Amino acid sequence: MKLRTLENIDVRGKYVLLRDDFNVQIVDGKITDPFRIQQSMPTINALRNAGARVAICAHRGRPKGQRNMEYTLQPIADYMGIKLIDDCLDKDFMKSMQDGDVVLLENVRFYAGEEKNDPGFAAQLANGFDIFINDAFAVSHRAHASTVGVAEILVSYAGKLLASEIEHLTDVMENPERPLLSIVAGSKVSTKIGVLKALAKLSDTLIIGGALGTTFNYATGAKVGNSLYEADQKETALEILEYAKENNCRVLLPLDKGVAKVFERDAVRTNKNFEQIEDDDVIIDAGVATVERDVAAIRDAKTVIWNGTVGMAEWMPTWSYGSFALANAIAEQTRNGKLTSIVGGGDTVAALEACGVKQDITYVSTGGGAFLEFIEGITLPGIAILEDK
Repeated sequence: MKLRTLENIDVRGKYVLLRDDFNVQIVDGKITDPFRIQQSMPTINALRNAGARVAICAHRGRPKGQRNMEYTLQPIADYMGIKLIDDCLDKDFMKSMQDGDVVLLENVRFYAGEEKNDPGFAAQLANGFDIFINDAFAVSHRAHASTVGVAEILVSYAGKLLASEIEHLTDVMENPERPLLSIVAGSKVSTKIGVLKALAKLSDTLIIGGALGTTFNYATGAKVGNSLYEADQKETALEILEYAKENNCRVLLPLDKGVAKVFERDAVRTNKNFEQIEDDDVIIDAGVATVERDVAAIRDAKTVIWNGTVGMAEWMPTWSYGSFALANAIAEQTRNGKLTSIVGGGDTVAALEACGVKQDITYVSTGGGAFLEFIEGITLPGIAILEDK
């Protein structure tokens, strides 16, 4: 895949509409994790230094097409030290912009036309700009006005972050150093059928954990108590296991679990194998034997792809045991030059951050859904429109 990029284009004095992903968590007006903002800065700084006049277009949350100030981007503008334009369709600010100026437009999802990719809204958003740059990989699986609609109107390019995401993910999908281990967790089989099959075909070993793994355990006859799982996905889980077998992919399902009697952060933890699980037990984390086996698989691998924590990693320290053990093992092998590691998904990246090992991972993707859909082989509309054909 060859994308149109910023290399060798003259942006001095040009009005640039830049799509970034600033969908970050904000608590009491403060950003809890600026990772996505930080990853966007190379493109922003390159445009600023090249003399472009940049208006950043972004969203936060799901305001459902209404001007809901709970989702304002003001805290992000404050963090970046730039001006927030109160309405993303306002053009008055452009009259006073100088070369190198950067502003942030208010939440583009305050308009219903954004998620509908309404042509009229896209035309209003694009009006006055010379160039469109998409640097928001995490929303490029959505055909929205600010990812696709404006790209159909303006000369468009991929930003540095988006180009880097595609380069790293394409490389690991097409030329992985083997053995390749994939770790997929999360809550629902129904939302990950495609990516599980794609990884079963690509990988030498596939670890299925979290509530996802619980569904597979249930499908294979294990007792799962009063836990989160999808009973209606039993046949799908069995089909995926058979598909993996046909593709010579070893699948590792949970061997045991960390359980409690209630689904609460402060619940008392007990480690149980599946024969010991009682009807009122709630599975909250991976078990000790499972973690030991999975860490050994990480140490045997040359490439690891990881998406999804294997327990409630945010409930530290009791229920973060499984996810933190994987994070630390992957980081250690990567630090020692024995592993190429690719990690994606908000909860998974947060676990890396909490462990203090994010900087040790070969590549940390800003994408969640886009990360999974790219691996699955689905065409991402926000990227396809930037291809240099």
